[in-house]
Amino acid sequence: MARFIFVTGGVVSSLGKGLSSASLAYLLQSRGYKVRLRKLDPYLNIDPGTMSPFQHGEVYVTDDGSETDLDLGHYERFSGVSAKSSDNITTGKIYNDVLLKERKGKYLGKTVQVIPHITDRIKEFIKKDSSKEDFVICEIGGIVGDIESLPFIEAIRQFANDVKKKNALFIHLTLVPYLKSSDEIKTKPTQHSVKELRSIGVQPDIIICRSERSIPLEHRKKISLFCNVDIKNVIETVDVKTIYEAPISFHKEKLDIQVLDYFKLRSKKPVNLKPWKKITKIILNTKKQVNIAIIGKYVELKDAYKSLDEALIHGGIKNNVKVNLVRIDSEKLKISDIKSKLKDISGILIPGGFGKRGTNGKIEAIKYARNNKIPFFGICFGMQMAIIEFARNELNIRNATSSEFDKKGLPIVGLINQWKKDGKIIKGTDKYLGGTMRLGSYDAKLKEKSLISKIYGKNFIKERHRHRYEVNINYKDRFEKKGMTFSGLSPDRVLPEIVELENHPWFIGVQFHPEFKSRPLSPHPLFSSFIKASKNHR
Repeated sequence: MARFIFVTGGVVSSLGKGLSSASLAYLLQSRGYKVRLRKLDPYLNIDPGTMSPFQHGEVYVTDDGSETDLDLGHYERFSGVSAKSSDNITTGKIYNDVLLKERKGKYLGKTVQVIPHITDRIKEFIKKDSSKEDFVICEIGGIVGDIESLPFIEAIRQFANDVKKKNALFIHLTLVPYLKSSDEIKTKPTQHSVKELRSIGVQPDIIICRSERSIPLEHRKKISLFCNVDIKNVIETVDVKTIYEAPISFHKEKLDIQVLDYFKLRSKKPVNLKPWKKITKIILNTKKQVNIAIIGKYVELKDAYKSLDEALIHGGIKNNVKVNLVRIDSEKLKISDIKSKLKDISGILIPGGFGKRGTNGKIEAIKYARNNKIPFFGICFGMQMAIIEFARNELNIRNATSSEFDKKGLPIVGLINQWKKDGKIIKGTDKYLGGTMRLGSYDAKLKEKSLISKIYGKNFIKERHRHRYEVNINYKDRFEKKGMTFSGLSPDRVLPEIVELENHPWFIGVQFHPEFKSRPLSPHPLFSSFIKASKNHR
């Protein structure tokens, strides 16, 4: 039977519950145990698929086609275990499932209530598909005290009783602030947060204290005393210079040892932190640098392109170079500003996105990269913009556009109504926005001797998609006559997956999202190749 670890947060949000969970997962894996990570989100949306990146950050996509919370990206990058649709659930999904059962009469006329019906559904989710794991780490979104989180806290309280407390561990992550004016570290917010948690019936077994400064022993003893937690289980996590130091930091604080001690388990093998030490050394100490411009419309919020940012850093690790990310708002990018804003840039990347806003800036930046031989990487919407730019300026199709944002022009890019997966036809729609796109892992066949096949080192790949518009295959010959090769296609040769430009050092557009499969310990080959080309550009 799996052991269950529940991670809650207190005082403020965005303290790093996801990163802490992911780091713990790696440490337990390194000690020889099989781990699964899950996220329980308290918001009422069915999933984050229709939420603005400005509010919630990026939407992370799994192999099996679910739109999930960005923390699942942390889980995958640190643990290397591919997440599934069963690893992320929201209040909206829980209530939707329960209400659908009620409409079908599944509750036999009973009054449907938060307890037991909602909490029972949460417990079903926690336990589902976990028989092969040694540990299941469940992160609860939000913070203790939020009204939205109450059913989840109650559910994990019940769950611990159901599986017996010896098989369930509660970890609470809180902020221990430092007040500069009085030069003091304050433990009171942590005490109040734990008091709130205990009032709901959950006593934390381990408290992780997030602070910008090291917490003195006397303060840790104070937390131990007032929160009823053994001093050994008051773990500090001081702000790190790179998130890839986190496993090292938690191991130093013996978090993994305390977890194993709680469950009365022994380590099957010693922890291997050499890869993380090597990575942090490169990130923090390398003197070689490369400037990469990310030109998009969500650049004001860093988490909007979280996986993309990390994948570029992974490419830098592979090439022993520090990657400086230069964020440029495509909506504000004017033709007259392009030369000055991109003068110190060694590589240009246009990420995924939706809608018309900011498209002109993206198209002009692509033109600049193409004409000036600057390495260019277009992802999803970025590839579509590269197609439109080339059609307008090289094929002289002045009204070339996408039906997504222009119904009057010539749709070089258009809505896809159906496609094939594993021999089955799947129908798409734009009637409902959530979960109706081409989502998840799809195959692509690469053209032999193309740049993309050399980068991957093979002619058949699987990558994750998230889009409902596709490049029109009927224009393939016209593009290729002018030097833009369709070097990757769906197995049935209907959907363009990859384009690359001849007579250019590095110009590639992909319809999928390779950033979702990049790992710090195993950088994605496309990002490694892109950074290498950018490093050699100047």
